[in-house]
Order: sequence, then C-alpha cells, then structure tokens
Amino acid sequence: MDPSLIGLIAFAAVLFMLVIRVPIAFALASSAIIGTFFIFALRTGTFSPDRAIRPTTSLTFSNAFDLVHNYNLSMIPLFVALGHIAYRAEITTNIYEAAKVWLARLPGGVAMASIVGCGGFSAITGSSIACASTMGRICTPEMLRMGYDNRLATASVAAGGTLGSLIPPSVLFIIYGIFTETSVSKLFLAGVLPGILTLLGFLFVVAVWVRRDPTVAPIADIHYSMHDRIKAGLSAWPALALFVLIVGGIYGGIFTATEAAAVSVALAILVGFGQRRLTLEALWESLKETCIQTTGIFIIAASAKIFVAFIALTGVAPTLVEIVSGAELSVVTLMIAIALIYLLLGMFLDPIGIMVLTLPLLIPLVEGYGLDLIWFGVVVIKLLEIGLITPPVGLNVFVIANVVGSDAPLHRIFAGIARFLSVDVIVLALIMAFPIISLLLPEAM
Repeated sequence: MDPSLIGLIAFAAVLFMLVIRVPIAFALASSAIIGTFFIFALRTGTFSPDRAIRPTTSLTFSNAFDLVHNYNLSMIPLFVALGHIAYRAEITTNIYEAAKVWLARLPGGVAMASIVGCGGFSAITGSSIACASTMGRICTPEMLRMGYDNRLATASVAAGGTLGSLIPPSVLFIIYGIFTETSVSKLFLAGVLPGILTLLGFLFVVAVWVRRDPTVAPIADIHYSMHDRIKAGLSAWPALALFVLIVGGIYGGIFTATEAAAVSVALAILVGFGQRRLTLEALWESLKETCIQTTGIFIIAASAKIFVAFIALTGVAPTLVEIVSGAELSVVTLMIAIALIYLLLGMFLDPIGIMVLTLPLLIPLVEGYGLDLIWFGVVVIKLLEIGLITPPVGLNVFVIANVVGSDAPLHRIFAGIARFLSVDVIVLALIMAFPIISLLLPEAM
C-alpha cells in the first residue's frame, strides 16, 4: 500500500475520532503509531509485522523524547505558572480595577475596562480560556448588577479573553514556534501590534454600540477623585512591569523568551510576597495547577510530534504541495482557503488541537510559496483566536456562559459576539494584506 494513502487514511481516522469526542492527544498518537506500523510492515510488499515493531517504537519514543527535551518547551510551564501566581497575587485583577476607575464614567466604560483588563491579563498569562474564565468571574457579574445588557456584559469579556492568544506571552505562539522551528521571541514581538490593534477595535465596538443604544450600558453612578485614579493607576505597576520586562527584554536583546519567562515568575513571586497578597499556600496551589495544565499541553504536543513524524514518513505533505503548485493557485486564493479551513475547524475544535492537526500539512505548503513563517504564525493565531468565539462551539463563549448561568442564555452571548467578530475579520484582513503590521517589530529586533 502506498504510504501516501496510509497517511490520508490516518488523517481521516483522526477527524473521525475527533467527531466522536476522542481526546486530540489519543487521536493523533494512535493513528500515527498504527499508520507507522503499517508503513514499515508493508515496506517489502508483503505484510511483515515483525519488521515493523522496532522502527515503529523507535520513531514513537524518539520523537516524544526529543520534544520533551526541547529547551523552548520550558517556557510553557513558566508562563502558565506566571499567570496563576499573578492572579493569586492580585496583579492581574488590579489592571481591571485601575481601568474601571479611569473609565467608569464613560458610556460603556466598565465594558471597556473589562476589555483592557483582559488585555492586561493576557499580557501576563498567555491563555485565552484562563483569561475569559478569570475575568468573567470578576467583570461580568459586576456589569450585570449595574444594569448592563447581558449581551454586552458577556460578549465584551468573551471577546476580550481571546487577546490571550495574540498578545505575548502566548502558549499558542510557543507551540507554533516549536513545531515550525521559528524564533519564539520573534513570534512574541510579531503578535504585539496585531494584539493592540484588536484591543482598540474591541473598544471601538463598545463605543459605537453604546452610542447607538445608550440603554445597553447605564453610566455608573460612581465618582472617583483624582487621588483615587492616581492610586488605582499606581496599583497596576506590577502588571506593567511584567509586560515591559517580557516584551522590552526580548526586543532589547536582554533576554531570550525563556529567560524572560523565568525572570517574570521570580518577579511576580517577589511582588506577591512583598505586597503580602501571596501566601505559601497560594503559591503551592498555583504550582499544582501549573503542573496539571502543563501536563495536558505536553501530552498533546508529544502526540502531535509523533503525528508530524508520521506525516513526514508518508510523503503526504510533498504530494499536497505538488498538487497545489500544479493548480497554480495565487497566494490570495491559498490564504483564503487556509482561513476557511481554520474558521471551519474553529467551530468544533480547541485551538491547540487545530494547530497540531493542520501544521504538518500546511507548513510545507506555505514554505513552497515562499511566505514568511513569522507572519503566517500571526495569521494562524488570529484565526484560532476568532475560533474561540465562533458558534456553535466558541470555547470562550461557553466559559462565560458557565460563569453567568441563567443570567445570560447562550444565544444572547453569541448575539453580542457578532459585533466583535466583525472587528476580528477586519483585523485579520489587515494582517493578511499588510504583513508589515506583524513583521515591523521582529525585523527591528
């Protein structure tokens, strides 16, 4: 049997297992291992299982071993730990509180503060779902108590939570960098301007929405003095310091991304204990949650690495490149097709699953067209970000729905999300049309 045919059957098997809700790690690893076994067993033309056992086990364990011993992978537990520690030390929540004090008197000000808070949270944690879950518990109930329309109160946090995918540090950028062998530091910098552009777009949505219908966001009957505003602004200094440390340190060549992660964790612990907001018990809980979350990511990544090696063995990727090249598709047509694939998968799968499933096939194709992998990484992450709030299975939307319960039915949240999705599509088009938006900072590095 032709290895390419085995590869296509294995890929179809993965999709089928995902449809019946088999975890992505088991779907990837099992299909890759079985497919690899058949390739080696049928290499001589007859089925010889004895000849396939050793090369199959060698390929499986060597690839999993190489991934786990990848130096860049150490960033994931460090940045995950940073998010948990910063939350328990109230570093992340202070961003929202400061934004609320400064923006509360504006129309839709608390919703804007929620988005800014999500952006600040994302700049520390790197996880969209964690951002939506945490900020949803803080911001959404408060907006509902103030009389905000439940569409605006929930959608602003669900959409704001997606900023964790794009604003560095981002776990998705780390995984993309490892699997495409591109610089994680440059990927982080490439996400800064698109992330800020998205944040500003979300604020614009709130402003226009409230201007057209002031009833969706009653102005808060709260008055803050200038002293309160200055005090609130100063309380957010640890979050700003961490963001400057990560982005400024990488941009200035002071740190690698891994070193920036380690220094940031140390600073967050020192600030937490120094301000007496972090206890040993809270630190221990943060580390336990980090271990649980990181283990899940590592299992998926290791399974994906095995699947990548299997795809390379089958020769499916070069065949796909040859077919697409023969079709003479333009770059615009290719990128539109890729965007549609990601948006379709984003309706049903989680971001990490989508990425590890598609990259083995798409990266050779993108390289064959001579496209920049740093720019393409930003496009991919932006598409995954959109998938987090796209019906019918927008993960961030379901997270917010679980937080608010009956106060905001799912269809109401999706009704509010539509406005933010329109901005996401515009930003995506700008990123694709003008690569300089993503490449300006990495090229100046």
